[in-house]
Amino acid sequence: MKAFVIGNGGWGTALGMVLASNGNQVTIWGPFEDELKGIRETGENATYLPGVKVPSEIQWTSNPADVSNADLVVVVTPSRFYRSSLQAIKPHLPDSALIVSATKGLDEVTHQRMSEVAYDVLGRNVAILSGPSHAEEVARGVPTAVTIASEHAAQIQQAFMGKSFRVYTSDDPLGVEIGGTLKNVIAVAAGILDGMELGDNTKAALMTRGLAEITRLGVCLGAKPETFSGLSGIGDLIVTCASHHSRNRSVGERLGKGETLEQIMGGMKQVAEGIWNAKAARDLAAEHHIEMPITEEVCKIVEEGKDPRQALTDLMARDPRAE
Repeated sequence: MKAFVIGNGGWGTALGMVLASNGNQVTIWGPFEDELKGIRETGENATYLPGVKVPSEIQWTSNPADVSNADLVVVVTPSRFYRSSLQAIKPHLPDSALIVSATKGLDEVTHQRMSEVAYDVLGRNVAILSGPSHAEEVARGVPTAVTIASEHAAQIQQAFMGKSFRVYTSDDPLGVEIGGTLKNVIAVAAGILDGMELGDNTKAALMTRGLAEITRLGVCLGAKPETFSGLSGIGDLIVTCASHHSRNRSVGERLGKGETLEQIMGGMKQVAEGIWNAKAARDLAAEHHIEMPITEEVCKIVEEGKDPRQALTDLMARDPRAE
């Protein structure tokens, strides 16, 4: 297939490498020609995947019109730039192209999932790719398993499926997308616990109750509860809360150590969607009258500057209830 990846960050580059390794013709689009020129000249995406050799057959472009002959389009831009990226390619997008969304986030203004943003802009449904898949490991060929949810899931599955990248299919796009999106907020909380040097008991409780929150909201929106027991639910939650690769966890860890959010974000080149999306997730839950206390406290920490230790105290002091 002729594959066009929108987003030249670490995840976009890693997915482009997976597609290229399977014999697909891959072009990766990015908005900054200077960055792309550096990748072409060095064979390395030094900003987002330092030390990883990028296959020479991958093409790099800053021209959105180059999507015009694509069979498969993979959208991997950060949520904050998702809508504008789709608007840029829309005039050139073939009607026959299959579209995959691999961005894990919410629109900060409308609280829409990325698939809903895509439908607003393009007027068509998109497939959802999600699961425990840090770009740093995928790009190095570390065995990884993800989920693709779409009516065209089998065809897309074949494009991505390889020796070190296993793809399962799902008929629950909403659940797959919600799991991948909301785990980022819980991972910020997990990092805060690491920064406060609390124990394994605390982190296990947080992840378990965090999954309960994600599932509650997902089911309310129409997702299948069993989806959250899979790769895009508990699988992605585990890796994002535990891995040293996780930017969301790392930002939380620095918050837990006492740094301010301004200090942390000012020096970051990459995106921590959990920081951007904490308020959107909290507000989306409120719109549907779903209780998400961990998400609420993360929102207060990143939006209002609440002391993380007080947030933990308030969570532990909530009224007793059944699990």
